Amino acid sequence: MQDDGADGAARPRLFESAKGATRTALTLGVNRLQLLGVELDEEATRLLSLLAYGAIALLALSAGLVFLAVFLTVLFWESNRLLALGVFSALFLGAGAMAAVTAVGYARRKSVLFVASLAELRKDRDALGPEA
Repeated sequence: MQDDGADGAARPRLFESAKGATRTALTLGVNRLQLLGVELDEEATRLLSLLAYGAIALLALSAGLVFLAVFLTVLFWESNRLLALGVFSALFLGAGAMAAVTAVGYARRKSVLFVASLAELRKDRDALGPEA
């Protein structure tokens, strides 16, 4: 009779333990999914910055080339227009070059997509012990 009581007491503890393990596993899964979402958001922001700087570079370099062409056309015309066109050409070309350098820098950066998630999953795997 005492054995039945011991088995009866063990079953609720076993059920509670399994319930706690399931709750912990679900919480861990939710945390990993949240981390994945944060990493996806960071990557989207990086790509948007890359596109924005690329568009600025294209626009500024195009405008600079137009002003440079006008500058070369008017080069032998009058003296006051040359200064204005030269300054505008230098400004647009400088801005375009800076934006292009920034865009190339963003493009060369190694993507860090899922690095933190993978590291956390490796820690979880290592915490479970050696593979069987």
